[in-house]
Amino acid sequence: MPEPRFLLLSDVATELNVSDSQVYHMVRSGELPAIKIGGRGQWRVERSQLEKYIQERYAETAVWVRDNPLADREAE
Repeated sequence: MPEPRFLLLSDVATELNVSDSQVYHMVRSGELPAIKIGGRGQWRVERSQLEKYIQERYAETAVWVRDNPLADREAE
């Protein structure tokens, strides 16, 4: 069975291991692209957008790690 194209915010929260409210904030701030559908305006995140978001966070983290190396610990 193929994976659904669009995810509920709760599904995104599960994928990222964060709270539903954190995902809602990410969507409302524009950090994570999403659409509102239906008469009640329910949020949906396209799986490809979630994967793109994850890859962007990996790239940002790699830059941060490069720019913030661990300090060498002296032998104790």
